[in-house]
Amino acid sequence: MKINGIHHVSALTANAQKNVDFYRQILGLKLVKKTVNQDDPSMYHLFYGDEVASPGTELTFFEIPMLARRLDGTNAISRTGLIVTSEEAITFWEKRFEEKGVKKETASLRGGRPALKFTDPEGQQLFLTVEPSVQDGAKPPVHDEIPADFAIRGLGPVELTVAEADKTISVLTSILGFTEKAREQSNDGEIVTIFESGQGGAGTEIHVIEKAEGPAERSGRGSVHHVAFRVADAEELEKWHDKIAKAGFTNSGVVERFYFKALYFREPNGILFEISTDGPGFTVDESVDELGDQLALPPFLEHKRAEIEQRLVPIK
Repeated sequence: MKINGIHHVSALTANAQKNVDFYRQILGLKLVKKTVNQDDPSMYHLFYGDEVASPGTELTFFEIPMLARRLDGTNAISRTGLIVTSEEAITFWEKRFEEKGVKKETASLRGGRPALKFTDPEGQQLFLTVEPSVQDGAKPPVHDEIPADFAIRGLGPVELTVAEADKTISVLTSILGFTEKAREQSNDGEIVTIFESGQGGAGTEIHVIEKAEGPAERSGRGSVHHVAFRVADAEELEKWHDKIAKAGFTNSGVVERFYFKALYFREPNGILFEISTDGPGFTVDESVDELGDQLALPPFLEHKRAEIEQRLVPIK
């Protein structure tokens, strides 16, 4: 029973079309599932990943039109990492971001790896990081302007900024089984403690920054809603449910999401954690070639398709 890395990260956007324009056209990610928020089918839920929708590659967005902008603060998922496989890829993206007018910082090091911080048009904070190895079966997303060797290959480290780091760290290590890998000082002078899970590597890491002073983040466009961790299957997820419940955490119970099963709970600083199964995956209802082309609905929402489609603004 172990956490095998990051399953997905879910963030917020106020405009699905502009979100697709950036993440598909500028970053070159594949839209692997165009669906809805299963808890509120009036809004899109977009999933971006590699060419075959491999577990651990999905960055997702809930669309909430008219959403106010995020106000920075603590007790939040403050930055999301994305993996490229070489330092040459970082150079490629520096040039591409300059050409496309993407706001970025100077390349630096994070966790001993070259890293490039940047933001999307809504202020979503991200960074590219180098991880030469990728999981078996993963394939770079196909894009006319981005060579496969430089393509974004999946999720990297997820950064948490919290008021009381010890409480979050206790959940990561004592309950979820992460191990401390390193501690370093960022270019901003912040102390970053790096934890890894499973077999290690960038796609398994959580980076924790303590910021004791200042207000908590006000969620809005550009915020991250939650981070999900990978487990093998439904049987193992049930065991995680028992462990989380016995540790005293209020939780969702196991939730059927059709593409995976999920369990949700909040750690002591209020950040929403999810534990999710790798399968059955996003090709359960669409072939690889069809992924993201049409609005996909889980069977329990299919009878509401006409109503749901009427309320959504079509995405090109």
